[in-house]
Amino acid sequence: MTDKRLPTLFIPHGGGPCFFMEPPRHGSDPWKSMGDHLRAIAADIGRRPRAILVISAHWEEARPTVTTGAAPPLLYDYYGFPAHTYQLRYPAPGEPQLAAEIGRRLDEAGLPSGGDAARGFDHGVFVPFLLIYPEADIPVVQLSLDASLDPARHLAIGRALQPLRDAGVLIVGSGLSFHNLRGFFGEDPRIAAEAEAFDGWLTRTATDPDPAARDAALAQWAEAPGARTSHPREEHLLPLMVAAGAAGSDIGVRTYSDHVFGKAVSSYRFG
Repeated sequence: MTDKRLPTLFIPHGGGPCFFMEPPRHGSDPWKSMGDHLRAIAADIGRRPRAILVISAHWEEARPTVTTGAAPPLLYDYYGFPAHTYQLRYPAPGEPQLAAEIGRRLDEAGLPSGGDAARGFDHGVFVPFLLIYPEADIPVVQLSLDASLDPARHLAIGRALQPLRDAGVLIVGSGLSFHNLRGFFGEDPRIAAEAEAFDGWLTRTATDPDPAARDAALAQWAEAPGARTSHPREEHLLPLMVAAGAAGSDIGVRTYSDHVFGKAVSSYRFG
């Protein structure tokens, strides 16, 4: 990685507004370690991005679509949480020019794209970024997933956007390396074992010193041990594919590893 180029990230955004809830009266806070990891990201990067591009698990469109508004609102797309969590604010500006460039690069790569001037940031954006860059003073553009949920297509999306890293844009995939809601909060040892197996495979794959082998394996992620137990539906894993595609030849490292409700979770940085 050059001194100018920013890394790409795959971060966990937790569950709903989990980092802004009162911790349990008894026992440890299951989200504390994850929140601490997110708070440390800015210092770990060390350089202030010019802008941020976030691919969240919580937006899917028929074609990759970018937020084009200058002042995107927030989408409180979680349900049944305390009233104060619907008062969270993250007034980061959008950047229409960057949105236009993203669309152009995708179109030129044979990946037809769209724009949405009205859509705001969902909780896969504002919840983690309230911890990463709480001042909300860096422009943010959000990019949707492609509704095909094709991992190879999302790797290609990342590759098309890789040059943005040399222009001061931080590319962030926001999801969760384990996302089986029924299994998350249960105590089935089989699910915990399969989550562990998948986490091991995912870490070996994301950190493979051969980026071509990495991307080839990620495109076939569903064949990995524990894959469909860990992701009955893959929308929370696909942001990793975009981050890995944008990584180019940069090798991944695991930056966070923990067990949340007994299930292994990890995050990764490339470059």
